[in-house]
Amino acid sequence: MAVVNFNRSIPELLTDVVNNFTVLVRKETQLARVEMSEKIGELAVGIGLLIGGSVLLIPALVILLQSAVAGLEAAGIGSAWAALIVGGAALLIGLILLVLGVGRLKAARPLPTRTIEQLQLDAEVAKSQVRNEDATSKRAA
Repeated sequence: MAVVNFNRSIPELLTDVVNNFTVLVRKETQLARVEMSEKIGELAVGIGLLIGGSVLLIPALVILLQSAVAGLEAAGIGSAWAALIVGGAALLIGLILLVLGVGRLKAARPLPTRTIEQLQLDAEVAKSQVRNEDATSKRAA
């Protein structure tokens, strides 16, 4: 069980406050670094998967689009019209996907949210401790 010394001088109290604040800032900085490295790692994996999938999907899409044009030609539509119909549909779908992707990227912010929340909690705890110490010193006086 810890022994609490209520008879400390003001310089001792200030030294403790500065030391505790320094330790707190150091720990919060470490937490922010870890959290940012996690988020950057997740982002890198996501980008790698996106690139790998794109490399395989682009040739597959070209083949499927050529097949769609051939299917429309077989149904009796002229080759120019068939290519225009398939190209227009692919363009429309591509634009929709592009707009959705840009919206998702804007929404994804690599901020250390847990660290920010922890700093806010630390500030609240510090404020309550200062209030408690003020009340204790007024009672002692």
